[in-house]
Amino acid sequence: MLAVHFGAGNIGRGFIGSLLSQSGYEVVFVDINDEVVRLLKEKQEYRVIIADENRQEQLIRNVSAVNSQTEREKVIDYITKAHLITTAVGPHILPAISAILAEGLQKRATINKTPLHIIACENMIGGSDVLKSHVFAKISEADKPLFETYYGFLNCAVDRIVPNQKHDDPLSVMVEPFFEWVIEKRNIIGDIPPIQGAHFVDDLKPYIERKLFTVNTGHAIASYLGYYKKLQTIQEAMNDEEIRSDVEKALHESGAVLVKKYGWNENEHQSYIQKIIQRFMNPSISDEIVRVARSPIRKLGANDRLVGPAVQYYDLFGQVPLGLVKGIAALLLFDYENDEEAVALQKTIQETGVEGALYQYSQLEKDHPLVIAIKDQWQHLK
Repeated sequence: MLAVHFGAGNIGRGFIGSLLSQSGYEVVFVDINDEVVRLLKEKQEYRVIIADENRQEQLIRNVSAVNSQTEREKVIDYITKAHLITTAVGPHILPAISAILAEGLQKRATINKTPLHIIACENMIGGSDVLKSHVFAKISEADKPLFETYYGFLNCAVDRIVPNQKHDDPLSVMVEPFFEWVIEKRNIIGDIPPIQGAHFVDDLKPYIERKLFTVNTGHAIASYLGYYKKLQTIQEAMNDEEIRSDVEKALHESGAVLVKKYGWNENEHQSYIQKIIQRFMNPSISDEIVRVARSPIRKLGANDRLVGPAVQYYDLFGQVPLGLVKGIAALLLFDYENDEEAVALQKTIQETGVEGALYQYSQLEKDHPLVIAIKDQWQHLK
């Protein structure tokens, strides 16, 4: 079996690529990093280090790579032969890979009429739907029925902490022991693709929101409160009793939303929250606060990890969620000068105030009780 995976970065190698290799696929990474592509071609293997007290290592074999800029025809040829296509390139790169993917799928349709699943493993909601929309924008109307017949774009939720890191061997990558890869069955064509460790479900939304409103929410709040206290790593932040308490408070609020919406067992979800807290405190992983906190404007989105659960909590319970509010207020103070979004956010706040920023980025009306509470907390922290 052949899997073509776009993105040979740490998540691509340490999470998706390693699981595909362990599932029996030959994995061909597609990337533009010359050194990584060259080394994958030469070695055809790499190490994945599990970040726990034992530091267990996995040797991932049967891998190779191609450069999508200099070896375009090879990429297209692999697409025509693939049994599975996955991505881990970052949401903003999906439009960039859609052209070569569309071209490869068009050629495949003329010579290999077998079903193919494409899974965008990105930290976003509906990543595969987004990728599909970009691909379909590059094909003719006549080709679309053929694509619908043979190509299933499967949405998924992925969860594994892979921090920034450097090793003597550039291909080695360290990952946390925990991982979750949940794939929605809705667009499957034919058989479910064999993927070791993946969990296929009928409805992805509850799992997407559980991850977004727990892992991403907690990570973000720890990073912004940690930055506010001038700490360097998520682990330092989570070892601060006040920050850890604030994170837990926010996750109980977002958890109340999830339990109410999806009818989950409250005790089981509280256990899930505690598992997430322990992951953030893993002493074997050093995750930089400024890495986790980057892109604050995106994280202020109306349906994203902070404002999303805060609005739903207010709508469901008629109360202001003070833990989430404090996290949002801390985000509004994130002024890291090497992050373009942080700089732009501070400029917006200077020009339009907190109310203007929340209206522009979060679609919150200026008289919404959340806006009033966030501004009060922002002034208190400031």
